[in-house]
Amino acid sequence: MDEFEMAMQRNPHLKAYIDKFRKETNKTPEFMTKLSGDLPKFPNILLPVGDPIFIHLYGTEQEGRVDYFAIEPTLSPAEQEKYGEVKSSILEKAPNEPVPTSETQLREQIAKLLNESVTIGAGGRTSNKKSPLEKLGFSAANRKIPLTQQEYNNIAYYLERDIVGSGPIEPIIRDPYLEDIHSIGVDNIYIIHKKYDMIKTNLGFGDQKALDNWMRSMSERIGRPVSEATPIADGALPDGSRINIIYSEDISIAGSSFTMRKFSEESVSIIQLIGWGGINSEMAAYLWLCLENGMSIFFSGETASGKTTMLNACLAFVQEKSKIYSIEDTPEVLPPHEVWQRLITRESGPVDSRVDTFVLLKAALRSRPNYIIVGEIRGAEGATAFQAMQTGHPVIATFHASAVKKMIQRLTGDPINIPVTFIDNLNVAMILQAVYVKGKFLRRCLSIEEIEGYYEDVGGVVTRAVFMWDPETDIHSFRGLNNSFILEDKIAKIQGYEDTRQIYNDLFLRARILDEMRNRGIEQYDDVYDIIKTFAKHGVDGLPFPI
Repeated sequence: MDEFEMAMQRNPHLKAYIDKFRKETNKTPEFMTKLSGDLPKFPNILLPVGDPIFIHLYGTEQEGRVDYFAIEPTLSPAEQEKYGEVKSSILEKAPNEPVPTSETQLREQIAKLLNESVTIGAGGRTSNKKSPLEKLGFSAANRKIPLTQQEYNNIAYYLERDIVGSGPIEPIIRDPYLEDIHSIGVDNIYIIHKKYDMIKTNLGFGDQKALDNWMRSMSERIGRPVSEATPIADGALPDGSRINIIYSEDISIAGSSFTMRKFSEESVSIIQLIGWGGINSEMAAYLWLCLENGMSIFFSGETASGKTTMLNACLAFVQEKSKIYSIEDTPEVLPPHEVWQRLITRESGPVDSRVDTFVLLKAALRSRPNYIIVGEIRGAEGATAFQAMQTGHPVIATFHASAVKKMIQRLTGDPINIPVTFIDNLNVAMILQAVYVKGKFLRRCLSIEEIEGYYEDVGGVVTRAVFMWDPETDIHSFRGLNNSFILEDKIAKIQGYEDTRQIYNDLFLRARILDEMRNRGIEQYDDVYDIIKTFAKHGVDGLPFPI
């Protein structure tokens, strides 16, 4: 029996769905445990994301779109009634239990209380009529609700989904191929899929009350409860996913809405980004040299351009023994280093107790870090970041600007107000953008530009584009060969080269190492980081392959 047949045998709801689909279309989905390689433009793929949930990606040329169907158990009206009784019984017993201190303990407690509340057998309908004792006000908590094994499985799933999990969006939370979730109103839940871009799902909240309850629950999880008085909340869920909630039909005409950016347990590696065409190996080697030698870099671009993903990937190039401080509103930065102090702003509570990015940045400077990472520079903390660079603390940050010229304008204008003569404390700016190329949604580095400095005789800041992306060919070109200010005037001198152009040999060597990792399929973040660390310690002799 193959995996598909076994999955249907374990999950009757899946078999019912497939039988209905076959009858309506005369087709059978392809069962894939992993989406890889060249996928069809119009797929018919069934993806397991952990029993009892499956995802069906289906599209036809006729319809001209791909649909996203989440397959999970459904509760019949009788099961919904029993589910309500079981939930009431569990809630009545819960106050007598110790308060769980982790998600694992909560799951265990729910399972324990469920088993205390039901009996599993042939099933049968339990009466809704109150017993004489219940009519007198005695608890019904000790009454056990009879369930069949299938009813038990379905109810156990919904209890965990709704209490511990993410409620109606649990199926898409489990899907590893999602980037963002967008929901407007009760039934408009869309996703950004890593393989198929924007797709509408078959999921919904049922009614406005259920959606409001869900939003209140999620906002409490991030410690920023929403209400009609405070309808907007932004923060990170326990798993690291970032969520923004707009809770009010007054300010969101189509209904309450939310956007969730899914958290990836392991950062995307620089080798994966090279493989996806976001940058090439020479660009990555350039960033390797910059970060290895204490240069300050801003990853700049518009929303959803891949700034934080690129920043995280490049952190593998920072020397292993570095002391790193990260400062963020929402935790997204993931350095692989042992000595890492993670600082998070506190925006809620009394005004006197709030802690913003500016305060955290000043605190970090007192700790003499080797590197400071700022999740996003947008205000007064920008000036402090430039002061940090001036005193020898390299800064890595993300910034909202679609070009170097616009970045400099924002840095030197309100509310950041950095003197234009200080701009050269920033060494490198990488400009990123989400683009559509031949009908595909892609993320590309448009350019890597060096900040040479402010020259009064030219009346502005001089920058050099060392790498540029050509949208016609989708190729990055190295314009800075034998003409890089940062490589020759900064890094080569740090390395002690008499002939500063020898630094290009270092760049090309690192590019070959990155290419070899890609050719050998070495792309997991930790594996890539291990090779970079080994090279830093032992040179090419320490590499696990010839170069």
